[in-house]
Amino acid sequence: MTNLTLRQLRYFEALARHGHFGRAAEDCAISQPALSMQIKALEEELGAELFERDRRQVRLTSFGEEVMRRAADILRAVDGLDDYARAARDGMVGRLRIGVIPTVAPYLLPGVIASLRRLHNGLDVHVRETLTPRLVQELGEGRLDMAIVALPVPEASLTEMALFTENFLLVRPREDEGKPPPHPDALREMRLLLLEEGHCFREQALSFCARTPPALPPRDLLDASSLSTLVQMVDAGMGVTLIPEMAVPVETRSASVSVVRFADPQPTRTIGMVWRKTNPLARQFVEIAEAVRSCAAVA
Repeated sequence: MTNLTLRQLRYFEALARHGHFGRAAEDCAISQPALSMQIKALEEELGAELFERDRRQVRLTSFGEEVMRRAADILRAVDGLDDYARAARDGMVGRLRIGVIPTVAPYLLPGVIASLRRLHNGLDVHVRETLTPRLVQELGEGRLDMAIVALPVPEASLTEMALFTENFLLVRPREDEGKPPPHPDALREMRLLLLEEGHCFREQALSFCARTPPALPPRDLLDASSLSTLVQMVDAGMGVTLIPEMAVPVETRSASVSVVRFADPQPTRTIGMVWRKTNPLARQFVEIAEAVRSCAAVA
């Protein structure tokens, strides 16, 4: 077997992950026919079919599943070799793949990317915005180098570095301007607008509402997919919501709402950076984390 290439393995991994030729080709930045040809060449080289194909989707065969496990090990090893080489050069150059949760990305990323480009001129920053469980999975698979998430992350294989702590503020209709902030118990009697299931910010907000007995969720929950939608729903008179402090200037500038802090102890979250403990670029990642912390301080 002399013609198998790393490029083919990366195309194979992308197709296995997406289950769709078009999306995999887009991910790999090649045409769909070119991807199909490379997959076919890989199957011919291995002597067996890797995928079941129909009009709707592409599935791994049992042989393909075993090849995928082995290919993942190979690709992780190659990426690890690249990390070691970059660490040996004692500088951050090349590609840096950063994951960010959606309740942080729009408010912190512009300053972070600009800062990283100033500090490391040869750095090619790639950003992935998605929920924490997916970011942790992709870190473990070697598809991300580091991620900005809400701490703690229950994953022993990752190093955590806290960056900053921020408060949650209550967003309510404009006519409530000047009223004292409600007690957390009172939130359980309101129509509380929250992010949909899967967002860690949702769970943090619910935890604050239920911090005093009886530990019951609010009586009337409405879900949204973004903080922007939540604030606009408040503007429309549909209820109240909690948002992180860094989001307030962006999300409330075009909405007729009022914002108020809770009495101490205020609800908070800690944002941090995580990366694999085995990554040899740990020292450089600490430098990057410090740059992110500096950006947050002036955001």
